[in-house]
Amino acid sequence: TRSLTITSVDQSMFEKAQGEKVTLPCTFELSEEDEGPLDIEWVLIPADNQKREQIIIMYAVDRIYNHYYAAMTGRMQFTNLDPKSGDGSLDILNLKAADTGTYQCKVKKAPGVQSKKIQLTVLVKPARTKCSIEGSQEIGKDVTLKCVSQEGSPLLSYDWRRVSGTQDLPATSMLNKNTGELLLKNASREYSGTYNCVASNRVGTDECSVELNVTPPVNTAGIITGAIIGTLLGLSVLCSLIFCCCKKHREKKYEKEVHHDIREDVPPPKSRSSTARSYIGSNRSSLGSMSPSNMEGFTKTPYSQVPSEDFERAPPQNPAFAPSKVAAPNLSRMGAVPVMIPAQSKDGSIV
Repeated sequence: TRSLTITSVDQSMFEKAQGEKVTLPCTFELSEEDEGPLDIEWVLIPADNQKREQIIIMYAVDRIYNHYYAAMTGRMQFTNLDPKSGDGSLDILNLKAADTGTYQCKVKKAPGVQSKKIQLTVLVKPARTKCSIEGSQEIGKDVTLKCVSQEGSPLLSYDWRRVSGTQDLPATSMLNKNTGELLLKNASREYSGTYNCVASNRVGTDECSVELNVTPPVNTAGIITGAIIGTLLGLSVLCSLIFCCCKKHREKKYEKEVHHDIREDVPPPKSRSSTARSYIGSNRSSLGSMSPSNMEGFTKTPYSQVPSEDFERAPPQNPAFAPSKVAAPNLSRMGAVPVMIPAQSKDGSIV
């Protein structure tokens, strides 16, 4: 007995890039003996056999049901809006890496039943490829150019080419296409220039560039010597500043201690004004005790000068005669009459 037949048997494997669109074919022909209702189902067969198949979209009783698989909601549809015409192909839009899997188309119209499996692989194009240089860019040194893509499905392949100057890579270069490393041994000035790396897989490419500048060796000995000298100078300046600060601090501390160190056993010095007042007062007392006959000799003594504090300690003019100093009581308090005290005139006579 003749029954329905799936006619799309040409391609059973598809490789697409992420973000692209794919059409999974499923065309069929019905037979006159197939009298039951037409059902078309697309299911996703999991890689784990322990899991159940997941219905993606279905056509039954002249209606389309596409709410079974949330991961593809809004991204899948029947290619033909009327699948009963014999075209039950499925369109998947904006492909993602998670869409990779085995899809099966089932067509039922009793008593006929047919199915077809299609393998879909969603690959990610190389993206965010970065180039870098590892090693010292000095003449005679080994330099490694690195290239790596942050995104991209395996198997990724890397290839380097020189952009500036000659297009050929240096003769001493060694390329690893799997890791993206280009080793330049015993670099020379001629190696300088722009290098370009191309990362590729089965669905796309991406590239990056790097600038190599090979220079003469750096005088490291001079740099180290200069650094040592600079460090020593800096330390010496720092030590000098610390010494000056400490010295200044000690001087301030010493001045403060001397300023506040008041000795109780030393009497305060006499003021000049008090000495002068005591001298004038003593002479006035002497004036009051003298008689008019003795005033002539006394007036000859000069009073225009104020004696200093050392007046009482000055030696007498005539060493042969030293008048005794008698402490006279305060007569004004005792009510006694003033008594004349002998004094020595300029010519040495006693008055």
